[in-house]
Amino acid sequence: MTSGAPRVELADGVLIVTGEVSADTVVALRKQGEKLIGTASGNLVVDLDGLVTAHSVVLSMLLCWQRLAHQAGISLSFRGVSGRLVSLAALSNLEDQLAGFGPESAHPAH
Repeated sequence: MTSGAPRVELADGVLIVTGEVSADTVVALRKQGEKLIGTASGNLVVDLDGLVTAHSVVLSMLLCWQRLAHQAGISLSFRGVSGRLVSLAALSNLEDQLAGFGPESAHPAH
């Protein structure tokens, strides 16, 4: 895994997020993801294994994506969530709102 500009791409029902997300880059990434979610149907998995950062702006983006997916009738779940991001979600009382953010699903911090 390499750090760098954040990216999101859709492949076979999986929204793959990679790179380092910051307050400066999150809006553009969120919009990219929203466009891709708009083209999807059915169940969609968000793969965060290539995500370098665990930051509150990432949680905000994921909640925006989840809300959009729900409105479109798409089931959104998350995989490859780092332990740091799970901890941040727990501190914000959000782990129950994001499928795949339970403590049992956490991967070691990147």
